[in-house]
Amino acid sequence: MFFVAGAKSSGGGDLLDKKKTVTALKPGEDRAILLGLGMILSSVMMYFVLGITILRSYADSVWTEEGVCVVLNSTVTADMNCSYNCGSDCWRVSKYPCLQVYVSVNNTGRVSRLSHNEETQDASSECFYVPRCQKDSVAMHTVIMNISDRLKVNQQVPCYYDPNEQQETVLLTRLYDHSVVFHSLLWPSCMLTGGALIILMVKLTQYLSRLCEEIGKIKR
Repeated sequence: MFFVAGAKSSGGGDLLDKKKTVTALKPGEDRAILLGLGMILSSVMMYFVLGITILRSYADSVWTEEGVCVVLNSTVTADMNCSYNCGSDCWRVSKYPCLQVYVSVNNTGRVSRLSHNEETQDASSECFYVPRCQKDSVAMHTVIMNISDRLKVNQQVPCYYDPNEQQETVLLTRLYDHSVVFHSLLWPSCMLTGGALIILMVKLTQYLSRLCEEIGKIKR
């Protein structure tokens, strides 16, 4: 009787331990699944934000072909007015020199005006670079002249142009090129993959646990 009672109590203890283990795993699995779903939802939101900002600007850009531009002329033509913030509801006028740069694209004889990037092209259709407006006009003049000197030294520079020739202007750099788009999509993609892997691992663990229980029942 003693041995039988001992065996019964041992079997009941094992069953109780299994129930405790399952009870302990259940909240942990739920938290893991919630974490995975949160990561997937966050990555989808990041994809949406990137889609209406970087990806749209990248897709709308017509300067898609990369080439080599030979600097033909770099000249300061005139002073341009700009306004800077001097306090609450206070705006004052300053001036910066307008640098015009003309280049030959891929030695084809096609002469185009060079602009710094898409923002500069939108801000000024004449000047190569538009500095941040500030009170010290001498500092802005110094920046522009340094750029002019560099372009005179580096006669050949990489540039981007419109292959359909709808835009006569060429760009020195693009705001969002292939590398920027790749790195901006890398992190949400990693987060999406990580969230999916967490959910997959939890589901796999649950499946293996049920499989072990079924095998144990068959052996008994």
